[in-house]
Amino acid sequence: MQCPKCNSPMEEKTLSTLHGGVTVDRCTGCHGIWFDIGEAEALREKWMSEYVDSGDPEVGRQHNQIRDIDCPRCGKPMAQLSDPVQKHIQYEACDEHGMYFDAGEFTDYKYETLMDIFRDFVFLIRKS
Repeated sequence: MQCPKCNSPMEEKTLSTLHGGVTVDRCTGCHGIWFDIGEAEALREKWMSEYVDSGDPEVGRQHNQIRDIDCPRCGKPMAQLSDPVQKHIQYEACDEHGMYFDAGEFTDYKYETLMDIFRDFVFLIRKS
C-alpha cells in the first residue's frame, strides 16, 4: 500500500493489547498512519498506543494542508473530517475502509489536554 499523502510505501506496525494485536499501516516517508475501520478507536484507550505515531508533528502539520486524497485501499476520494471532540484535529476518512492521520495527529487524538479545550474554544469563536 502507498501513502495517500506522499506516495511512499506503508509498513505494517502491530501493537499488542490485552485482547490481541492491532496492526496499522505507517508511512515510511512522512510517518502518517492508516487505520482500518475501528482501529483508531480501539487504540485510543490503549496504554502506550501512541508509540505507533513516531513522526514529526511539524511534518504532519505541513502534510495536513494536502486535503484532496484518495483511499489507499479502494482509490475513491476520502472525506475531510474533524474530530467531534477536538475540532482542531482534521483527518481524512473512507466510509468503507478507514481513516488517515498525519504524523502527530493520533497522539493528539488520543490525549485531550486543557490546551486542546482552549484551542477548540478559540477555533469555534473564529469560525463563528
